[in-house]
Amino acid sequence: MDRQEAIEVLLDHFENPRHRHKLEEPDVTMPGGNPGCGDVVMVYLRAGEDGKPVAELSWEGEGCTISQAAASILMELVHDEDWTMQDILDTDYSDMMDLLGREVVQTRTRCATLALGTLKAAVRRYQSEQRLAQAGGMSDDVVDEHDSTLEEYGLVVGDAALKPRDPTG
Repeated sequence: MDRQEAIEVLLDHFENPRHRHKLEEPDVTMPGGNPGCGDVVMVYLRAGEDGKPVAELSWEGEGCTISQAAASILMELVHDEDWTMQDILDTDYSDMMDLLGREVVQTRTRCATLALGTLKAAVRRYQSEQRLAQAGGMSDDVVDEHDSTLEEYGLVVGDAALKPRDPTG
């Protein structure tokens, strides 16, 4: 896809977002944010059976064209290609940049990867909760697993993504 086609796809997904709604009774609700510019994405995940495609996935958010279009593009891809949770975890941030058009989004890496980082965090939270439940107990205080790639890209997931941005840095 050339630069102009990538821009047209991004604009189409921004103006006509796919799978953008609050999912009723999700297994996981995961907020994600880009503190650098204030982009926010909320991912709703209903898991499928082990090894099976994700049962249902949706999102809500606000922010720049790239962050919101990327969320729409990613959700459409997961739905259309019947991704499993492992497929989501195996997707590299670099792949997301290529999918969106690296030439177009290369200076906006955090915006371009926010949805993927948030979706990965939702999958990890679901998996952590399942492991805790199988171990015989469920904690209301499930600790989010650290993801060094999220940190590298400057993204924030979980409750921290909902905190107001400090303009002084």
